[in-house]
Amino acid sequence: MKLSKNLTKNIDAINKILPIKKSFDIIGRDLTFGNTKGYLVFIDGFAKDDIMLWLLENLQNLPAKDTNINDLKQWISSHIGYIEVEIFHDYDTIRDSVLSGAVGLILENQSEGIIIDARTYPARGPEEPDLEKVTRGSRDGLVETVIFNTALIRRRVRDSRLIFEMTTVGKRSKTDVSIGYIADLVDDKLLEDLHKKMDNIQVESLIMAEKSLEELLIKKKWYNPMPQVRFTERPDVVAAHLLEGHIAIIVDTSPSVILLPTTFFHFTQHSEDYYQNPLVGTYIRWIRFLSIFIAMVLSPLWLLFALNPSYLPEALEFIGPEEVGNIPLFIQFIILELGLDMLRIASIHTPNTLSTSLGIIGGLILSQFAVDVGWFIPETILYMAIVGICTFASPSIEFALAIRLFRLFLLLLTGLFNAYGFFAGIIIILIIIGTTKTFSGMRYTWPLIPFNGKALSNILLRKPIIEIKRNNKKYKDNNKSS
Repeated sequence: MKLSKNLTKNIDAINKILPIKKSFDIIGRDLTFGNTKGYLVFIDGFAKDDIMLWLLENLQNLPAKDTNINDLKQWISSHIGYIEVEIFHDYDTIRDSVLSGAVGLILENQSEGIIIDARTYPARGPEEPDLEKVTRGSRDGLVETVIFNTALIRRRVRDSRLIFEMTTVGKRSKTDVSIGYIADLVDDKLLEDLHKKMDNIQVESLIMAEKSLEELLIKKKWYNPMPQVRFTERPDVVAAHLLEGHIAIIVDTSPSVILLPTTFFHFTQHSEDYYQNPLVGTYIRWIRFLSIFIAMVLSPLWLLFALNPSYLPEALEFIGPEEVGNIPLFIQFIILELGLDMLRIASIHTPNTLSTSLGIIGGLILSQFAVDVGWFIPETILYMAIVGICTFASPSIEFALAIRLFRLFLLLLTGLFNAYGFFAGIIIILIIIGTTKTFSGMRYTWPLIPFNGKALSNILLRKPIIEIKRNNKKYKDNNKSS
């Protein structure tokens, strides 16, 4: 509905669409600028007090002749010296703008109003993310305010073709969502598909910010735990992916950015690889590959050999346990798996001052007492400790949790069906990974399947940056010529 030239009518309409008299933090103020009456609407806590004080002082000190408005646009350019100012014509715009933190101003005898974007959000400093620490490199991280995040990214990519599109998602929450990409590098079809899916989202609110948005954008089978997007809180990681042609989705109120598209191998790389010498980075990457493999198969494989000692050659007979204990090995592993998850959950909910005590209780006292009373044998605790360490070696918590679920699945099948269960579980896991598609429709296993030698070599080896750029350019040129 359009604004009227009648100020009283406009005020009544605004009071109906905004609970100004009911909600203490939504404020409406009657003002007078010389010969002109006005009405100011804003949310207490969002408006910048110093900016608004300066603007109102200037307007209220105007001579009477300068408050007779004939052309609102010309009047704004002459008397409102603030950068972010725009004109609106309908009540929906002032409602949405005020609720997002801007200030709305309507004037007598004007069928247009003014939106002054003098908002500020409570925000913390850009600290290094806990989940993505590096020994060398930048220490800033993304925060919960979308405009700060775009600034941190643009500071690293000063390219005029870097574009951040803004939209809102959620009928009630109206959450700001920014889609970032570099125009000449992005896959246009992927971008078009993303826009279509964003436009078709019908939801009341994004309760869990970027995680809710991810589930709305990507429909996947409930039995597939593999993450199909990558989350990061590091602006340098976002910048690197944008320069490779990826799309970044930034959701307001969250420090995590969604990166699209993502394959299996994106979860095996970390910033640390590129902040070290190429040879050191390659070594770290291969240690990570080994850790991921061990995290998934070590305990089920040891259980298989423990149940079938004949499978072991003489040189490896020491692997089997000397004593089984009071509880079957299979049940011991299941209890330890659940115990590790309980310890992890408890550590999340434990205050920092008590976290050391929790680690001592969970890692030392309980395990020793469990061995003494006959619940577990030392070997099961040893192997579960190894796979626990290897699980945390994964740079993505979502990927690590998926590996943990696959390991538990393998343990269950191995304990119930012996060798048949173990190999059947491996085949099922490979089928799930092999049939998973990325957001763009590409296979999850690219560049292994379908095979791309240069891309795969860049994943297996941490090459010098110049060589990676050269290979990427050749690959893009070949695609264009074909």
